[in-house]
Amino acid sequence: MATDNKDKSSWAIGGTTLIGLGVGLFFVQTSPIWFVACLITGIGCGLVITALLSSRNA
Repeated sequence: MATDNKDKSSWAIGGTTLIGLGVGLFFVQTSPIWFVACLITGIGCGLVITALLSSRNA
């Protein structure tokens, strides 16, 4: 039973989280705080993109 779900909110959050993780890996040797900051920034950007996508579709 496949559902035709066109909502890509979770893709935006997951994708930007992975981008933040990748960028954070460059900074993990410099400071672990920067790694965490990059990860949180990626999650935050994903949430903003999700909010923009959902308001556009509503």
